[in-house]
Formats: sequence, C-alpha cells, structure tokens
Amino acid sequence: MKIRNIAIISGLVVLLAGTVSAAPPKDAPNPLPGARAEIYKSIDGVKLPIHIFEPNGHKAGDARPAIVFFFGGGWNSGSPSQFEKQCTYLASRGMVAMSAEYRVKSRHGVKAVSCFSDAKSAIRWVRQNAQRLGVDPNRIAAGGGSAGGHLAGALGTISAFDDPTEDPSISALPNALVLFNPALVLAPVEGYDSGNPKKLAGMEARMGVPSHQLSPYHHIGSGIPPTIIFHGTADKTVPFSSAELFTRQAKKKGNPVELVPYEGQGHGFFNYKEKGNPAFLDTLKKTDAFLVSHGYLQGSNTAEAFFAQKE
Repeated sequence: MKIRNIAIISGLVVLLAGTVSAAPPKDAPNPLPGARAEIYKSIDGVKLPIHIFEPNGHKAGDARPAIVFFFGGGWNSGSPSQFEKQCTYLASRGMVAMSAEYRVKSRHGVKAVSCFSDAKSAIRWVRQNAQRLGVDPNRIAAGGGSAGGHLAGALGTISAFDDPTEDPSISALPNALVLFNPALVLAPVEGYDSGNPKKLAGMEARMGVPSHQLSPYHHIGSGIPPTIIFHGTADKTVPFSSAELFTRQAKKKGNPVELVPYEGQGHGFFNYKEKGNPAFLDTLKKTDAFLVSHGYLQGSNTAEAFFAQKE
C-alpha cells in the first residue's frame, strides 16, 4: 500500500468509528511500571496485552503521536519490558508510547508468521481505537529490536498475513519505523553473502511459511514509511551487511530509509542497562531527532536529564 493512502484510510477509520466496532477498553493485569495495559487481541485462548505509557494530562480525544514497540527474542521468547525505558521517555516528550506482547514459540508454540499477524493486529487496534486512546491515526510509528525489529520492518513492507477476523480496511501500515538491529533479510539473495548460509537456509522452519514471504527485503516497494535503522557493525546474530543491503535497495526504490552504524557494537547494543549504556542514550537521542524531523515530537531532546532524574 502506498504511504499516501494511509491518511485516506485513517480518516475513514475515524468517520466509520461506529461501524468498525472500536471496542471499549479491556484492562489487562500486571502492566509495566508507569503504564496501564489493555487487551488488544484474544486468540486461541490467549489474551495479548499492550502496555500504554501516556503523557501527563493525556486524555481521550487528543491527537497525540504514538509508537508501538515489539520486543526481540528470535520469535521464541522475550518481554515487552525490553522497551519500557524508551516508552517512559517518549511519553515524557508527549507521545503515547506502547509496548506490545505477541505470541512466541516458547510460550505459545507458534511460528514467526503468527508473531507477525499479532503485530499487524496491534497497529490496527491502535488505529481503530485512536480517538478513545487520544492518538492521531496518521502518526502511528512502529519500532522493535531484532525479531521485534523484523516485525516492525515487515509491517512497513509486507501486506499479507492479516488476521482473518479483522477488518482489512483499517490499515496496519505504520507511518514511521524505528528499527534496532532488525532481521530484514530472511531468505537467500542472489549475490549476497550473509556469512551464515546454513542459518539463512534453515529460516523457513522458524517462519511457518516460505521464508521469502516474511522477509522484508524481498518485499521492498516504493511505499515504505520513513525509517531509521540502528545497527552494530560487529553484530554476529543479525549481520550489519543485511541492514546495508536493505537500505541500499530501499533507497533505490525512493524510500526515506536511514541506516545509522554503531562501530564495533554487537547484537542488542542499544538496550537499557542499570549501570548505564552510552549506546542506549545515543540511540534514544537519535530516535528523538528522527521523530522531531517527521512531526511526532517538538523541541530538543531531554534524554540525559530525564534519566539522571530517575537514578
């Protein structure tokens, strides 16, 4: 779907709010600290929560920008708490920041295709409930790390795998992407050496569908939302070269994709650490600047002062 169509579809969501059954809130237990949680999807007896961090004074009917994060863990494990600190900071800057649970293999026995279906459901749920959540349906970003970065990247490139019970007229395409060492090349590419061909060849067993169907690189078109990718050059889990490959091809198609390399950094370099992590703060500052440049935030970043107060 072309990015120019998002505003039209999102507008229809608001106009048809009475007919797309924007549901009343279903509170979820055990929200992350500083958040509240709602159930965004129930499937096969599993209730999936989304943790919602709101700015001070936020209320229904506002039109705040939003971001939804998806945790990493190889589609096998992981927790929404991975992006708790990013969410608390972005909420302090005026966004509605969210971190979504999704089904994974270790807890639910699913393959990556189900993870992606849940990610689409999360974005669709936010857009469908935008007015009640106080969110601008035309400013919903998606972010994530590693496997969660794959899900966010796939949201910007792959149109298939909607949950059949949902209304496909409500777009699941984010308006911007913030990706941390994302898995973007999940199938062989002619002329590309991933450095681990056996891992790439065995990806299909983890996907649940032919791996190229879930590989963002293989679906690059001309409608990818504005994207920033943070990736360590020494990443041995998701090769930096895969981010370079994706970025080159995306730019050839005219997409606004920026790759920010972190020299000598490995996988997960961006994560928050209690004893401090310069890369965490740096990626957060650059995320802030990216969001400012696209009209999601205003003013200068306050990341260092914000986390100094928390210590």
